[in-house]
Amino acid sequence: MSDAGTHRISVADTVEQSLRINETFFSIQGESTFAGKPCFFIRLTGCPLRCAWCDTTYAFREGSTQSMRSLVAQAVASRCGLVEVTGGEPLAQAGCVDLVRALCDAGLTTLIETSGALDISRLDARCIRIMDLKCPGSGECARNLWSNLEHLLPHDEIKFVIANRADYEWAKNVLNTHMLATKVNCVLMSAAWAQPKNADIAGCAGLDPKSLAEWILADALPVRMQTQLHKLIWTPSTRGV
Repeated sequence: MSDAGTHRISVADTVEQSLRINETFFSIQGESTFAGKPCFFIRLTGCPLRCAWCDTTYAFREGSTQSMRSLVAQAVASRCGLVEVTGGEPLAQAGCVDLVRALCDAGLTTLIETSGALDISRLDARCIRIMDLKCPGSGECARNLWSNLEHLLPHDEIKFVIANRADYEWAKNVLNTHMLATKVNCVLMSAAWAQPKNADIAGCAGLDPKSLAEWILADALPVRMQTQLHKLIWTPSTRGV
């Protein structure tokens, strides 16, 4: 059998796969350098991390099975050309790698938001990895898989969620030590969003964006500060946006 024939079979097998999906929705992209653009989101169920400031805990277990064929068709039908695979932690499901490849094959600009705790090396080089390096305030800093930095490409992005000054200093050190600004398209920093569940947790009750802005300016860091735009447009607890 020719290589081309083998490829056709593998593609067919891929689109018949299924994944456990928490939700799919069409909205305005709220983060990254794509912020403000219409985007189709595919949120996978499951996550092995438990970040203190997590705002999508509902994705840990809720979800239903959907075929990869259906997911790609939904993304194409959105007509926006931009899709993000997120979670939870999308790479916790083995089929995520094939889903990302199928979305790229469909001609879609494909983003994947991942914690950086799981191996990104198998992801299609055409996708744009938005890798969240976990700061100490998340409670999951020890889960960072540092070898992932070797697999980042110039069009990828790195994100730090900053909960306090200690997180900022840690992120600044990582930024400089690993020369991240030269490795990827953009290094993003955002202030952890204040949530009632974190009100009594020292250092994790949320960070005033003004403080983060002032720290970045004082150090002239080569980063892009971002907010979660969707939380400014809609009520922060609104799902499916």
